[in-house]
Amino acid sequence: MAKKATIVLFSGNLDKAYAAFIIAGGAAAAGMDVTIFVTFWGLNLLKKGGFDKAPLSQMNMGGLGRWMIKRMMKKANVLPLDKMYKDLRELGVKVWPCDMTLGVMSIKKEDLIDDIDGIAGVGSYINEAKDSEITLFI
Repeated sequence: MAKKATIVLFSGNLDKAYAAFIIAGGAAAAGMDVTIFVTFWGLNLLKKGGFDKAPLSQMNMGGLGRWMIKRMMKKANVLPLDKMYKDLRELGVKVWPCDMTLGVMSIKKEDLIDDIDGIAGVGSYINEAKDSEITLFI
């Protein structure tokens, strides 16, 4: 049985999404089963076009900080979020938007990108997390 990692992605910020995706990719590349449970503002990333709209958590400066970080990432050969997400999915990383929070945030399933594993509740998250060697809240 493969070891597991479970990440709660609470934030919709560009820098925090990068952290979650990089850790998820590293865990998946190491042979772990990885699940990202996406909730609250993290759901904005999973909206169609959401990867392109993510602000920075600090120093956003009206979008200038976001532009600078994206430029720095490109210069360092770090993939943009949408391409990194695609690679995660190819590595088998599961992505579960939170059912309850979709309702709270008035987000419909059809507002989300197509490439998700389905809507999950907190019980599904708990079942994954209880058997995980790594659990993170980002």
